[in-house]
Amino acid sequence: MTFEDIKANGRLWAVHYDGEELNELDRVFTQWNDAGWLLQFFRENFDDLVSYFKITKLDEAVYDTMEDSDELECLILDISPDANLDELFRPLENGRTSEMMLGKEKARLRNRPRHASWLRLYAIKLNPGIYVVTGGAIKLTRTMQEREHTLKELEKMERIRQYLVANGVVDNDSFNDFMKED
Repeated sequence: MTFEDIKANGRLWAVHYDGEELNELDRVFTQWNDAGWLLQFFRENFDDLVSYFKITKLDEAVYDTMEDSDELECLILDISPDANLDELFRPLENGRTSEMMLGKEKARLRNRPRHASWLRLYAIKLNPGIYVVTGGAIKLTRTMQEREHTLKELEKMERIRQYLVANGVVDNDSFNDFMKED
């Protein structure tokens, strides 16, 4: 696996898993903008869509996803010098109130009309304002453990976190040292 500097400023990185064509940030946005992929996903997860979000029209789910994807992508790729990723990413565990080493984080749109956004980007926080995206998912259930595709994202986050720790990475400085050695 490698790590790609998305904004070329050392503030947003994405994991590029071995054997994959795209890094994780590009992969999720590609999926979230592919109407065919989305239609298949919502067909397979229709019961969750209806029970949790009360949406019964697949075309509405596809449209909402593509709309949210565009907005989230604009927010995450904001290249202005004062762009603050800490305003977008929050602790994965809703009850966590303190910082932790290589914290697991999530990003999603807030205050969207009609219904809450189900799009999630997952990342490891190296330091305030500096993140490594490990993946993303459409979360249609209360917890990530309820579905295989979100559980897989949890496992990826933990695997990347353990990989970083095993390589002496505990913050942005040690990550930069690791990247120079690699």
